[in-house]
Amino acid sequence: MSLVVKEKNHVRLVFLGAAGVGKTALIRRFLLDTFEPKHRRTVEELHSKEYEVSGATVKVEILDTSGSYSFPAMRKLSIQNSDAFALVYAVDDAESFESVKSLREEILEVKEDKFPPIVVVGNKAESGGERQVLAEDALSLVELDWNSRFVETSAKENENVLEVFRELLQQANLPSRLSPALCKRRETFPKEPMLRPPMNKTNSCTMC
Repeated sequence: MSLVVKEKNHVRLVFLGAAGVGKTALIRRFLLDTFEPKHRRTVEELHSKEYEVSGATVKVEILDTSGSYSFPAMRKLSIQNSDAFALVYAVDDAESFESVKSLREEILEVKEDKFPPIVVVGNKAESGGERQVLAEDALSLVELDWNSRFVETSAKENENVLEVFRELLQQANLPSRLSPALCKRRETFPKEPMLRPPMNKTNSCTMC
């Protein structure tokens, strides 16, 4: 008797990191292709997209979390219910990189997994910008010691943002045919209807 293994059709990605490192900016750049330079405090926001892959619907949820440590129970719940993690720091803020180390330890503890699906993101890597965390130091720690993936990004200049989501989806073991780069549809953020682009009649986009 042969067993049929069903492909995963739902995944939740969570963005964690200190306040002001650009978690919301990365998600906004991916979903809306816009950048808002002013920091906006986030408690928790969940965004959802649906993709059609070979006739099956795949649902991708993106959870934007607070950078404040005032919500430990909420953060723990976010970790428990998520499939892959983006740990975001700012390259011009060494303290935010230390926060990433603490968050990774918390994920290991909550998920009880030595090698959880993590992508470490060094954001604010604008050309000519200030830098406190060297890319080679972060790369060595993340990929050699942690066996996780590392990407430097600039939400402001739209550098490597799609690469972050590709890596997260790969870590979450979604079908390899699913690539956000192929989906041009941008969805709005909650409570901001003025940003909503023209919507298709269906709440999905078809992947080639």
